[in-house]
Amino acid sequence: MNERTDDIQAPYFRVLGADDIVLAIDSAGMRRDRAVIVLVGGAGGIDGQDLESLRQVLQNDVVPIAERLDAAVIDGGTDSGVMRLMGRARWASAGRFPLVGVAAEGTVVVPGTAPPSSDAVDLEPNHTLFLLVPGNQWGDEARWITQVAAIVAGSGPSVTVLVNGGQIAYTDVSESLSSGRPVVVLAGSGRTADAIAEARAGNGGDARAIGIAASPLTSVVRVEEPGAVAVAIEAALDLGG
Repeated sequence: MNERTDDIQAPYFRVLGADDIVLAIDSAGMRRDRAVIVLVGGAGGIDGQDLESLRQVLQNDVVPIAERLDAAVIDGGTDSGVMRLMGRARWASAGRFPLVGVAAEGTVVVPGTAPPSSDAVDLEPNHTLFLLVPGNQWGDEARWITQVAAIVAGSGPSVTVLVNGGQIAYTDVSESLSSGRPVVVLAGSGRTADAIAEARAGNGGDARAIGIAASPLTSVVRVEEPGAVAVAIEAALDLGG
């Protein structure tokens, strides 16, 4: 098994546009034109019980698919919430698939530099590549995640998986849908994901949730159903291809 480290070992690149993204990916030796799983959702606001169930979903459903397909997993890259869980799940499974963090530079602590603000957070140490994009606010990375996913996927299929999530998750999901990327919503994971699931069930709610739920690219799956998340992701990747 790979040795987990709390130090950042992965390369990181500052990018300002599509050409920089391509250069960074190629410089890191990462293959493009492959399946991509974009993971969005809660950086915080997930309690202990939910954390354990989500850890199991990532380790038992998401990681095996990524490993089997040699898919790239792309998320926000910070050492918090679902991104921390993803990094730990890859480490625990000795995964070999690339795990790419896309973060607004003004919101994270870059190794060897002073924190840009009092609420800046660390990068998750088990990611394999970081792309630092312009921005000082949480959510500034959303459109960049979509762009990075499109460049990495190329002619390959891609899917976005929503786990929990706050207000920024609506932007993340909307960006994915606008780009034509299918979205799998994990009902039972909390907050935004549950709001969208409730809207899909016809129970109304936030106008953004209703709009996302109505998209033919959106599917909803219960997080507690064994294997259901894996089936939904594979189906969405097939649709995306």
